[in-house]
Amino acid sequence: MNKLMKKILVLAGALVLTLALAAPAFAAGTPDAQAPAGQTEAEEDSTIGLKAIAAGIAVGIAAAGGAVGMGLATAKSTESIARQPEAEGKVRTTLMLGLVFIETAIIYALLVVILIIFVL
Repeated sequence: MNKLMKKILVLAGALVLTLALAAPAFAAGTPDAQAPAGQTEAEEDSTIGLKAIAAGIAVGIAAAGGAVGMGLATAKSTESIARQPEAEGKVRTTLMLGLVFIETAIIYALLVVILIIFVL
């Protein structure tokens, strides 16, 4: 139960931190109905800021997930090599292949974020 409570507290802290960092984007005011033509430029700036926040969160989640996956894979491969030292070559090859796939997923997330920023 203690581990579950720690996980909940960590997730709640991450959520609070994310919302605190995104507060300036939420604080942007809405333009009036009779606003001058220059207000559309401010609205575009607001969407650019929201895209930047979304991109940062997306890359952060992808990098964190990849880091956790790489850490677990490395730990398990080290345990495997410690149990069966004669299988070190096969374990290392499989580990490297898995790490490449994890890194590829992170790079795909980065490409998606770049598309969001420059295309949308």
